[in-house]
Amino acid sequence: MMHSEESLEAEAERLRRRPAAESAPPVLSEFTVDLPGDPDRYAERLRSVLSAAVNLGIAADFEQEELPTEGVPGWFAAVCAPGGEGVPDFAGDGRGAYESHTQSRPWSLQNWLYRFDPDDDSRGWQWWDVTRAGPSHVHIWVDSWGESFFGCQELRWAAYTAGALRVDGPVVRRSSAWAEGTPV
Repeated sequence: MMHSEESLEAEAERLRRRPAAESAPPVLSEFTVDLPGDPDRYAERLRSVLSAAVNLGIAADFEQEELPTEGVPGWFAAVCAPGGEGVPDFAGDGRGAYESHTQSRPWSLQNWLYRFDPDDDSRGWQWWDVTRAGPSHVHIWVDSWGESFFGCQELRWAAYTAGALRVDGPVVRRSSAWAEGTPV
């Protein structure tokens, strides 16, 4: 099992604060994200939705028909709703970019949350960090256990709906490339 309670707690901690360089595995997977605006606000939105999901992974009973959604940001719940009406521009634009670039349909909130079930091995990554890659670009770093091909559509959905114009990757890189990056 890739996602134990202990590993989910460590992932939740990395969502709260940048991990120490010496804690990094030898390689991490990097996604390059093009943004229309402020990397700091983007990273805050992305962390907020992933934190809610990882915390559910720690505490929720995934045998339930529906998972609780109290901690999920309202904008994310709205962008996951059929039609995605009434969402902030960043989320609506991200939803459209996701559909256009991936040729995939939007995720429903419950389907997306269930990908954080610790017993579900379809999520092939754990959050590591986000670093600045320029005035309108960031790198999202995840631990994919050295794999270059892994299940990550739920991450791509969150990355787009948090305000990305484009998400490229993953590319496996030495963790020193992450450690040298400027935190967001």
